[in-house]
Amino acid sequence: MEPSVEWAPYPSRMLFLLDTLDNLPRLRISNSLMKVFLWILKESGAQDVPSFDRLRKVQKGLREKCGVPTTQYKTVKGNIFYMNDPRTIIAKDWVNPQTRKFIRVYPEIPEDGVIREIWHAQKWRKDMDLNNLGPMYDAKHLNAHFYVNEVARLDSGKLVIPVRWLKYGKKICADAYAVSFNAETKTAYHPGPVSQAIQSLAFSERFFGFPEHMPNPKRILADGDPLYSSFIDYFGDDVSGNRSKSWNKHWNAYMTHRNLPRELLHQEYHVHFVSTSPNATITEQFTVFKTVVETTHKEPVKVRDAETGETTRFSIYGNAGPSDNPMQSEISSHIGGKGNFFCRKCEAGGTEKDKESNHCFHSLFAPGVARSKDKIVTELKKQVKLACAGVAKHVEDAQRSTGVKDAYTQYWIEHLLEQYKQRKSEGQHPKDIESELDTPVGILRTILLGVVKYIWHSSHTSWSTSQKQLYSLRLQSTTTDGLSIHAIRANYIMQYANSLIGRQFKTIAQVNVFHVYGIVTEEQFATWKAVGKLSALIWVPELANMDEYLADLLVAAGNVLYAFAVLDPTKILSKIKLHLLAHLGEDVAAFGPLIGVMTEAFECFNAIFRFCSILSNHRAPSRDIALQLADQEGLKHRLTGGW
Repeated sequence: MEPSVEWAPYPSRMLFLLDTLDNLPRLRISNSLMKVFLWILKESGAQDVPSFDRLRKVQKGLREKCGVPTTQYKTVKGNIFYMNDPRTIIAKDWVNPQTRKFIRVYPEIPEDGVIREIWHAQKWRKDMDLNNLGPMYDAKHLNAHFYVNEVARLDSGKLVIPVRWLKYGKKICADAYAVSFNAETKTAYHPGPVSQAIQSLAFSERFFGFPEHMPNPKRILADGDPLYSSFIDYFGDDVSGNRSKSWNKHWNAYMTHRNLPRELLHQEYHVHFVSTSPNATITEQFTVFKTVVETTHKEPVKVRDAETGETTRFSIYGNAGPSDNPMQSEISSHIGGKGNFFCRKCEAGGTEKDKESNHCFHSLFAPGVARSKDKIVTELKKQVKLACAGVAKHVEDAQRSTGVKDAYTQYWIEHLLEQYKQRKSEGQHPKDIESELDTPVGILRTILLGVVKYIWHSSHTSWSTSQKQLYSLRLQSTTTDGLSIHAIRANYIMQYANSLIGRQFKTIAQVNVFHVYGIVTEEQFATWKAVGKLSALIWVPELANMDEYLADLLVAAGNVLYAFAVLDPTKILSKIKLHLLAHLGEDVAAFGPLIGVMTEAFECFNAIFRFCSILSNHRAPSRDIALQLADQEGLKHRLTGGW
């Protein structure tokens, strides 16, 4: 079979079609069925039909040449799992002409003032570590790269030090310090970015250490290429590998490229599989994942534009993105929703006795003192120190009293406790042993599967048979003009009232206020109205006036909390999702419209995973599933003109 240039990198059109057929995400076929297809093609006289082994050999070659590497890793607990290389996945976005044009590398100030994307909001524009943002501007017309934290000369001749590059309209701008130079004392005053004249200047102390970091060390990493930053959201969830109700638990990890617009990230194409394992937890997988992506901080990934031949480099910064509440707690080093301090975002809560007080109860209606990385690390070090003393209860008490419990650190805490027990049994003195061992909000789950589910359950469980029939008639009569929802199946919703999914809760959140009147209590009806108003605010895609929107959102969230406090005060104490409403304002300010961090796209991708799980050999599912989904990544890249 002669290689075909027309169908490169495939040897022939037939192999291209067969590879496409073999990698359709929602129409998976088994090896046996593929062999049947090949037999039918040969029997019908088709040209260039390969053998099954030949097809697999070509696919293996494609994976090695232009696919996504799948690598085996071993966690500290000894669990082995396979991960698709996130660096290669992001690189394909940079070299795919269909995707590259949408990538944003700087914070942006929209000319019309409307907040649409994460790069319009506060996190990119104000809160993010400046060292992680795009470090330079490629001035092609000057054949020069201008880095942050270096002295630069303006067209006017003035010296400045840019500290953040950003985009306003179609123009690239910079936040910068002005530099004044005293020719007599040869001293520069006031902080600002760098030019080649840096070595001839003597800087005053007012530069706060700028000179020591000039030129920017990232220049060396870039090696003359433009250098940018890619941000990725990491999503973790526990998913069944079976399509039946038989539970076959896997810990799954997906990611999205946050530099792309919200509209694209809601598409299945831009949800990328990272890893899965029946044994390695999300925390274990995330720890390995972060280690891999952080290699790009010292060795940025280099890519080449297929059309222009120009090279670009990028570093990756990954963070734990939206997921379900238990998973978010685990990745946030938090004890979970059943702990005294049940919020992963702040220090709200207390003991059961504390929660009986008016002060503690009312404190749950507002954000508490924010949890910080430094506080968490300090507390974990204390817990490790306590573990070295060999008393498990002291560690547990510390975790309960602070709400800090890290799944990764917990492995070493348990290891230290076991080591203490073993060495004590060998006759070592406790002091000697201690000295020797001492070593250094997502919309789907919080709103739909949270507050909407709570008021729905409170309502329908008290209805009589006639009231359920009346509600079903009202719901089925809904005029759906103007609602972007699936067809309403009222009888199904009522029949399976305790097993509804996000799509159905989204429907009833919008329309129930019109249908439950007269068949719920006054308190329940007030709660439905409050939940409906909050839901309408949350699903807003653009924010024309951030201050006004945040004020409205704060009032709407407060109304929901107070409505639940009247309806059932115990919900405020026991349901973390209600307290998380108090954090909506800070999340919107940081990330923009919350529909930009919805998890539906990840949840939908679970179906793609299941198709691959069902056809794995079930002996090494982590490897088989990762390889299959890596092949799908490669195929969609080739089909869309990627290089």
